[in-house]
Amino acid sequence: MEVKALQQMLSQFRQVQENLEKQMDGLLVEASAGGGMVTVKMNGQKQLTEVRIEPEIFKSKDQEMLQELILAAVNDAARRVDEELSKQVKDLAGGMPGVMGLKIPGLF
Repeated sequence: MEVKALQQMLSQFRQVQENLEKQMDGLLVEASAGGGMVTVKMNGQKQLTEVRIEPEIFKSKDQEMLQELILAAVNDAARRVDEELSKQVKDLAGGMPGVMGLKIPGLF
């Protein structure tokens, strides 16, 4: 491969990286557990931005159940962020020749 072609490919990679970072900043997913008793929102950096707990859950005074619902909702939100970012990487890189043939662990 020529040096010029490598430089062009690196430039394309940088553009893809910048686009992905912008999309990560704007990404927001929502997940819930217990039929909506606990709902969380998470951004593309996997930071919780909101936690909502329905008041009825406190009537049972079941601390263990509440903890399990929070864990389930947070884990589901993290999974959704991973799925969305993976999809966006594939979409962004799809237009770059030869990129989809690369086997980069954790990306594709």
